[in-house]
Amino acid sequence: MEITDSTIYFLAFCFVLVSFLYSSVGLGGASSYTALMAIFGISTLAIPTVSLSLNLVVTTAGSINFIRKGHARLRLISPFLVTSIPFSYLGGSLQLPKTIFLWVLLFSLVFVLLRIYLWQSTSLKLSLTHKAQLFIASLSGAILGLVAGIVGIGGGVYLVPLILILGLGTEKEAAACGAIFVWVNSLSGLISRWQHNPVDLQPYLPLIFAVLIGGLAGSFFGSSRFSAKLMEKILGLIILVATVLLLKRLLLPV
Repeated sequence: MEITDSTIYFLAFCFVLVSFLYSSVGLGGASSYTALMAIFGISTLAIPTVSLSLNLVVTTAGSINFIRKGHARLRLISPFLVTSIPFSYLGGSLQLPKTIFLWVLLFSLVFVLLRIYLWQSTSLKLSLTHKAQLFIASLSGAILGLVAGIVGIGGGVYLVPLILILGLGTEKEAAACGAIFVWVNSLSGLISRWQHNPVDLQPYLPLIFAVLIGGLAGSFFGSSRFSAKLMEKILGLIILVATVLLLKRLLLPV
């Protein structure tokens, strides 16, 4: 399906708001970008590349702002990155059939919703040994990296609460790690996509400019002012609507 200018500019309008909300809590927004593009019929070959590109733009701004505020910790994020980078590259080399891609995306969105609305006890701290923490970090990094490469979802929405559950850092430190994690894996997945499934990004430049504006504003306010829990609830509503629309598209194809 050929993308029209009206669709691109409508998506750009939506993406300004989405990137603002996501970047305020250290995330890239790929879960919503990917769902919205799928709902509007953009090619499933193009979606992961476009979504990873948008993630890269948003989390560049987010990473810089959180680093400037002193929230980033290399020792905290490095165990997740060691396994996620090669797996995101592997995921980027894969091309799923359209129907399978959409179902994988749908289940990813459902897990995001469950994480936001049911997995709320981030005040819980698990008493784990250092080795156990490293194992969980390495395993989760590999899984999230693979999903990032295949679908274009960075995985920060899972990583941020996981860091809090494991008692590895504060909310701001977790948000900073989420932004850096998504940035690195988006870059790794994009490199693989450019090599194995190249896509012309020129028609999608309005989307890139839109998330740049939203990401800069959201990460600025989120790194110093906004409540992460409030922003997550708003994100949940956006993802819920996207999930319902995507499910409708899968069950009632046009």
